[in-house]
Amino acid sequence: MITLRPSAARGHADHGWLDTFHTFSFADYHDPAHMGFRTLRVINEDRVAPGMGFGTHPHRDMEILTYILAGRLAHKDSMGNGREIAPGQLQAMSAGTGITHSEFNPSRTDPVHLLQIWLLPDRRGHTPRYAEWSPAPEKNSALTLLASPDGREGSAAIHQDAQLYLAKLGAAASLTHPLATGRAAWLQVMRGSLTLNGHALAAGDGAAVESESALALHASTDAEALLFDLA
Repeated sequence: MITLRPSAARGHADHGWLDTFHTFSFADYHDPAHMGFRTLRVINEDRVAPGMGFGTHPHRDMEILTYILAGRLAHKDSMGNGREIAPGQLQAMSAGTGITHSEFNPSRTDPVHLLQIWLLPDRRGHTPRYAEWSPAPEKNSALTLLASPDGREGSAAIHQDAQLYLAKLGAAASLTHPLATGRAAWLQVMRGSLTLNGHALAAGDGAAVESESALALHASTDAEALLFDLA
């Protein structure tokens, strides 16, 4: 079963310094029909204006992933990390028993375009930790593991039975991802257009996949998407 979540149906807020779309209920956007999908709780598509950002604020008991599409994001946290993440990089924070952090666009001229993702952890009370995934220059795989419970294949480790993949396809290319019995998937298209098991999707669109044996992707144009394989 495929359930589509069109881009135009998402929650939206334009704060001037922040233009944001919410796939699931978040902040002032509340929709009881879209509170998350399995352990996936938040997908926010954010564009942050030059020189602006999120001041220091707290989190706890959440797996927080940030994927950069364009621009750069400066990150500081109470664990002592101070980093700038660039396009194609993924940042993973396990908030656990509690952290504070800030996120800031260091550019004076260019906005930063990112996806911020929250996953519920497998339990409460983990020790906070930080990880990153960066693309290997020599690899050009259509499906690349970005985050996983065990950090295999150089992925960022998270406290949840979930695998996050980057699906990157040239025009007319295809790939298939099998789904084990009882597992589900969420696909979030970031760029271009593709079909998922015959359903057409474009940038900003999402889709929940349940009771399917596999995801079959076929790109209509050059396309990039995040694929979540969820317990």
